[in-house]
Amino acid sequence: MSYQVLARKWRPKSFATLVGQEHVVRALTHALDQNRLHHAYLLTGTRGVGKTTLARIMAKALNCEAGVSSTPCGVCGACTEIDGGRFIDYIELDAASNRGVDDMTQLLERATYAPTSGRYKVYVIDEVHQLSGHAFNAMLKTLEEPPEHVKFILATTDPQKIPVTVLSRCLQFNLKQMPLTHIVDHLSRVLEAEGVAFEPAALRHLAKGAAGSMRDALSLLDQAIAHGAGKVEDEGVRAMLGTVGDEHLFALLDGLVAQDVQAMLEVAKLMDARSLSFDGGLQELATLFHRIALAQFAPEALLDDAERSRLMPYAQALDAEYLQLAYQIAIHGRDELSLAPDDYAGFVMTLLRLHAFGPERAGAIIPAPRSAAAAPLRQPAPLAAAAASVPRPGAVPPAPTSASAAKPSAAACTSDADWHGLAGDLAAQQGSEAS
Repeated sequence: MSYQVLARKWRPKSFATLVGQEHVVRALTHALDQNRLHHAYLLTGTRGVGKTTLARIMAKALNCEAGVSSTPCGVCGACTEIDGGRFIDYIELDAASNRGVDDMTQLLERATYAPTSGRYKVYVIDEVHQLSGHAFNAMLKTLEEPPEHVKFILATTDPQKIPVTVLSRCLQFNLKQMPLTHIVDHLSRVLEAEGVAFEPAALRHLAKGAAGSMRDALSLLDQAIAHGAGKVEDEGVRAMLGTVGDEHLFALLDGLVAQDVQAMLEVAKLMDARSLSFDGGLQELATLFHRIALAQFAPEALLDDAERSRLMPYAQALDAEYLQLAYQIAIHGRDELSLAPDDYAGFVMTLLRLHAFGPERAGAIIPAPRSAAAAPLRQPAPLAAAAASVPRPGAVPPAPTSASAAKPSAAACTSDADWHGLAGDLAAQQGSEAS
């Protein structure tokens, strides 16, 4: 028998084995058990989170020979044929290649006929947002009042492009991205069942690379097994993905906390020698700053105990305000890589910026507030001369001379506007004398 990829081999076949979508599973199981079935469902979410898988499980629950239930048997003819893609009353359509009004008209004409072997006809339209406007209009009436034996399950990654007239006729379920811990746990179970040796740290890199998609994680796992000759090792996975290892990121943090520029530059040289992605390095560094900020303000948000214990020393060493600034420096440095002479120069300048705005240096350039007993501030020369010309209380003003008679009286200048006018007159007079 030919090899079957892990993403297909380990596709969930029941609600109990579906990972990470508990809120959707709860609603659908209650509806099936109480026989409160809607005629149209809309499943939204990014790629690889279980939209088509949920549609197939729903089709089995509706057509299982044991009856409509949230726990299909999985062994009857209907269940096995749906799993194998051979059930005649389960129709999957790709809206990208069947997007016209003629395609939709043919589908709706076939929907009027009774099921051939099942209890319901289940139509699954994937990427439904790619249907044309006329195709959407053609399906409105049937979608609102379909035959009793027809169920529609629409799936999309972009629900904003679906007309509101279609949205109002469907029950909408938003499938969320898979949490990192869920992906790591599922990959661990798959590898244990497959009998493949692995390192837990390698699975975290695969889960990060999957970006919330379980299908992407399983595809990367297939690639990692082939790359490691039957083993999944941390170093091999990092080399395969080209990702920046944690040792580089924490070495940068150590240099930043210690204000050791040379140590930070050595990490940059090592990354350049290994041809690691500087864009990915800044992305991971910004993510690390984000996790450290969480450790400062909400430690319970870090579900991984090992991660929390490793980040807490940095959360205590780095100032909260500086962490916010460092996060912005990292994300802006990533945006500016395309403008830099090369990626290495842009990455190094970002590191130098992090060092230059470090908390110790920032505190050194901000002058301390002066106390009331401190020496008075030096006044500008024109204002100082004007202040000196104001007579002290009780003093007898000198007789005006011909030179001083032309000058305005400072004693009469009591408002801010008068003082500014006096300063301007004095400056003008000094200019004329100099000329």
